[in-house]
Amino acid sequence: MKEEALEIINGVLAKGRKSLVEYEAKQVLKAYGLPLPEEKLARSADEAIKYAEEIGYPVVLKLMSPQILHKSDARVVALKIKDADELRKKWEEIHENARKYRPDAEILGVLVAPMLKPGREVIIGVTEDPQFGHAVMFGLGGIFVEILKDVTFRIVPIEEKDAWAMIKNIKGYPILAGARGEEPADMKALVDMILKVSKLVDDLKDYLKEMDLNPVFVYNEGEGAMIVDARIILK
Repeated sequence: MKEEALEIINGVLAKGRKSLVEYEAKQVLKAYGLPLPEEKLARSADEAIKYAEEIGYPVVLKLMSPQILHKSDARVVALKIKDADELRKKWEEIHENARKYRPDAEILGVLVAPMLKPGREVIIGVTEDPQFGHAVMFGLGGIFVEILKDVTFRIVPIEEKDAWAMIKNIKGYPILAGARGEEPADMKALVDMILKVSKLVDDLKDYLKEMDLNPVFVYNEGEGAMIVDARIILK
């Protein structure tokens, strides 16, 4: 767990970087058993096609560069790719967009990921308070977090009852509980994720400055949750 995560973190620090690209951040999360889709880092279009066939179309391509952390601004993400021909075309397109956006960008590869079915979007984050230390944040994702700032915080380490309280204390809780006859979301999967994030942060607090898992797709009760995107900033 901790050793695996530290290997990735120390590798990034050794390169003089403070920000992990999505692929690296997800390797840290994977070490702690957090739910992630099957994704592979490709270094050529042929390799990406091979991985896409293993994962199964439709797939998503995301270019990984330490200099391009806001991938949507640089237009280096391609969604709903349905076959090898389209993949090859999109591969060229995102590399060209990266060169236009940051000609000096170091490209580590392209993440090939399955096109996940959408779920209710939540965000799990980590911030460090100079006085109290690290805190885990939870809230509804997407527009809710940006506009309504509907989030809750707890200082690490947290227990199961704290994780439940975090979920139930947001104003948008009815959306997760199943408003207007909708199925309830998989709360147990969310509690499990929050506890795993707390453990990760407690273990790696000397290295972590902030972390964002956004969005996390939460499915209906019994169907789990999945981290779509992740960002980690080191001290």
